[in-house]
Amino acid sequence: MKKVTAGVALLLLISGLALAQVKSPEQFLGYKLGARYTPHFNIVNYCRQVAEAAPEMVKLEQYGTTNEGRPLLLLYVTSPGNLSRLEEIRQNNRRLAGMTYDKMAPDEKAPAILWLSYNVHGNETSSSEAAMLTLYELVNPANAKTKEWLQQTVVIIDPCINPDGRDRYVNWFNSVVGAKPNPQPYTREHSEPWPGGRPNHYYFDLNRDWAWQTQVETQQRIIKYNQWLPHIHVDYHEQYYNNPYYFAPAAEPYHEVITGWQREFQTIIGRNNAKYFDENGWLFFTKERFDLFYPSYGDTYPLYKGAIGMTYEQGGHSRGGAAVINRDGDTLTLWDRLYHHYTTGMSTIEATAQNAPKVVQEFKKYYDKARTSPPGEFKSYVIKADEGKKIVRLQELLDRNNIRWAFANNGSSFSGVNYFTGKTESVKTVRADVVINANQPNANLLKVLFERNSRLTDTVTYDITAWSVPFVYGLTTYGINNYISGVIDNQPIYSDTIFSPIKESTVAWVVRWNGLNSVQFLSQIMQQKIKVRYAEQPFKIGNDEFEKGTLIITRTSNQALGASLGKIIFNAARKAGIGYVPVTSSFVDKGFDFGSEKVHGMLAPRIGLLAGDGVNSLSMGEVWHYFDVQIGYPVNVIWANDLTKNYLKELDVLILPDGNYRFLSDRQMNEALKDWVTNGGRLIALESAVGQLSAADWGIKIKKNDEEKEKEDKKEDYSLLRRYENRERDFIPGYNPGSIYKVELDNSHPLAFGYDTAYYTLKQDNTIYEFFKEMGWNVGVIKKDNQVAGFVGSKLKDKLKDGLLFGVQDMGQGNIIYLTDDPLFRSFWENGKLLFSNAVFMVGQ
Repeated sequence: MKKVTAGVALLLLISGLALAQVKSPEQFLGYKLGARYTPHFNIVNYCRQVAEAAPEMVKLEQYGTTNEGRPLLLLYVTSPGNLSRLEEIRQNNRRLAGMTYDKMAPDEKAPAILWLSYNVHGNETSSSEAAMLTLYELVNPANAKTKEWLQQTVVIIDPCINPDGRDRYVNWFNSVVGAKPNPQPYTREHSEPWPGGRPNHYYFDLNRDWAWQTQVETQQRIIKYNQWLPHIHVDYHEQYYNNPYYFAPAAEPYHEVITGWQREFQTIIGRNNAKYFDENGWLFFTKERFDLFYPSYGDTYPLYKGAIGMTYEQGGHSRGGAAVINRDGDTLTLWDRLYHHYTTGMSTIEATAQNAPKVVQEFKKYYDKARTSPPGEFKSYVIKADEGKKIVRLQELLDRNNIRWAFANNGSSFSGVNYFTGKTESVKTVRADVVINANQPNANLLKVLFERNSRLTDTVTYDITAWSVPFVYGLTTYGINNYISGVIDNQPIYSDTIFSPIKESTVAWVVRWNGLNSVQFLSQIMQQKIKVRYAEQPFKIGNDEFEKGTLIITRTSNQALGASLGKIIFNAARKAGIGYVPVTSSFVDKGFDFGSEKVHGMLAPRIGLLAGDGVNSLSMGEVWHYFDVQIGYPVNVIWANDLTKNYLKELDVLILPDGNYRFLSDRQMNEALKDWVTNGGRLIALESAVGQLSAADWGIKIKKNDEEKEKEDKKEDYSLLRRYENRERDFIPGYNPGSIYKVELDNSHPLAFGYDTAYYTLKQDNTIYEFFKEMGWNVGVIKKDNQVAGFVGSKLKDKLKDGLLFGVQDMGQGNIIYLTDDPLFRSFWENGKLLFSNAVFMVGQ
């Protein structure tokens, strides 16, 4: 047994006296961990109890609140000496990373900082139970080893990243389980109802949100994460209950910016984990399935921030219940699952403590190299400002990730590679343009987010393979081969928002339709009963030019509002952060006057959104979040299985998210839906819902390529002769995990108002549709060689061309809008939000 030093012995004596009142989870909760699921409020209560009983070793902080009002917590656990100078340790760590502007030299002999994140997926519940046991054993006076480790480390525990999702699962499970858990996997308690506990309140997968931070939980957490920048980060998960435990090292592909040290220390920790699993006879696997590529996971995002980021996966998940019989005939219990997570947590702390000096030194080297020798093909970037405020949302993304940027100097000229054309061009800047120099602490994350095409070391990857920010935001970007000096600090320097005085002579207010801010404005005024029109064609008044889709609010159409009309418009524009142009005549200098039939009246649509069994909860959640949070417009959420003729009568727009709709195979309901569209309804189908409308003979047809047509006529297909050992890779030629394609737009159609002639889509499947020949509009199509970035299997390259992705079919007085790719993908695909808004508010008006 390792000899306990005099210092540690004294610490144990002091701790033993001071921590006598710390209760174990079993003592506090009244049941042994694993006997049942603990609701979130009791996890919070237990954490508070430990912090109150051990104030010299534990600091508790509430860093935020969920959508449903549940607290989000962090616990800082370390030795009394370290805790007494916790803020000093944090500030020193930021100096190590070069994040501060003071001249004080950092202390490289500082403690290593570990961050343990539990329960990001709400129905992967064993990890929050493990968090309580881990917390207790770190402060337990009888545990001498943890006291030694805490001399060298600061452990940060987030006991539950996703309390809303966790409680959705736990409350359901506790309501259906009997006196004893039933381990038979086919029983009720192993099959949770829609939408499941995995996502948060708005059905978002928080494990895909680290870089984009679209959700309130992530936004609040990343503030604290970037204030600390831990050296080690572990993200706790569960997988299917038949799988053994997974821990690092991870699978290929590794992103090229991941360092040799980050790879090496994953293996060091993995071997330490394996030691304990071998001692207990527990099965595990490494180097499979979970790669390190997509930047928005709980392992990759920390890696791109200089940490050793790792995913740990325990078998179980919602199908595990509290006990389940696996395929080996063994019963896997909740206690087994949480104890495995507890074991890897303790092992990771131990390995980090044993290597703390090296961990801290390598962390500093990571950031030193980022500042002095940043990776990537460009040394700087120029992003051109737009009228629709997407540049403002990009600035917010950069700020949230602590990526340093500045405003450009007015009139500077550069030569750089245009992301959209791939050609070297000259660019002249204005003050509103954004400049990013790569020689900064977050150079690696910058390179990853802005790379035009990511280099894959292995084509079998767990997520999308393209996410380049210029395409995501639709902002013209230039990669420059030199650093740009003399730029202006990123403080607000301009506003194109025009708030003119309200005058009696104003006959109309004109608002440009060019981004999400315009949609937010429209949402506000429609809800206040203001009648709005839009221009089908461009027009000009004086020196002001306006594009297709421009909103027009005339005083004549809104006489009932009297003098309050101007005030409502003023307040709505200010809230949305947009400008407007007041005009004194409906006569235009070029184009069509406001009374023309080319200027269309708009009705505030009554919108229905389908949810429930068969509906992809993530897709539905994106739409729900868009209406509820992003534009603040009312949406009626309806169970898909409850949809009837009477419900349809109450709606103008019906949205079918990605999913499987049984009513489309029901002749009576299918005909009722067609009648509703014919009489003026607007049906919006997303992703696989388009394919189901195609199968139900709604008029859109899936395109087959020549190879598929030939195979239908062949008697033998030798491609079916495959080797068993290659079974996991045989699907790659027909695989598209997520790549960016250029879409040619007909921007004269309302579905494409506010866009130029091209849009960049994230395509995640192999489906493309035939062009409409009649009674339809081919608004968004891909042509030959339109792939821009990401991996696409060889069999798909020739198929994904010359076909329809976004279209509108006229049916009687109504329309069907087909959005075969997801324009709201994970809510971070900013440039798609106006496309979806057009489908909702513009088409068919």
